[in-house]
Amino acid sequence: MIAVVDYGAGNLRSAARALAAAGACDVEITSDPARIVAADRIVLPGVGAFAQCIGALRGAAGIEPALAEAVWKRGTPFLGICVGMQLLASEGHEHGVHQGLGWLPGIVTRLIPDDRALKIPHMGWNRVSAANASGAAEGDAYFVHSYRFDPEDPADVRATSDHGGIFPAIVARGNITGVQFHPEKSQTYGLAFLKAWLAA
Repeated sequence: MIAVVDYGAGNLRSAARALAAAGACDVEITSDPARIVAADRIVLPGVGAFAQCIGALRGAAGIEPALAEAVWKRGTPFLGICVGMQLLASEGHEHGVHQGLGWLPGIVTRLIPDDRALKIPHMGWNRVSAANASGAAEGDAYFVHSYRFDPEDPADVRATSDHGGIFPAIVARGNITGVQFHPEKSQTYGLAFLKAWLAA
């Protein structure tokens, strides 16, 4: 079973539909800690601001300990999407400084393009390019974000994109993966990414 975590801050149904389209046969949107711990794979979507999302996650009874049990102790494959990826950081600097999950040490800061004519939020299609000889699949993905997550360890960056400067598009370490783009909105590339994640 693939658990799409419902903590009140994600594009849940779109993510679930995309997982099903990518070949997942048992996708469950859930806020039940027991179901999260029992899941074979876990997806954490996120839409909105870092502070709002981490607050919603920590305010949802039992979800953060369930995620820690599943992901840290059991090694359950985990995918964070957009702000769900940013929550992996040590801290987020959006409307103040807020402690993240700390699973991939690093900081979330505002996306500041070199070309000030480029709009923020960064919204639209951009190229995803493999980094660090990771072999990550390349293609065009759909982004909607105003902040970026930079891990402390550059080796955790598996792919990048460019919006007036290079920023991480895919981060990963062990069983933990995060994507800044929205696979559920990224059509061919998004479905291919999800298929590969499901098969890994």
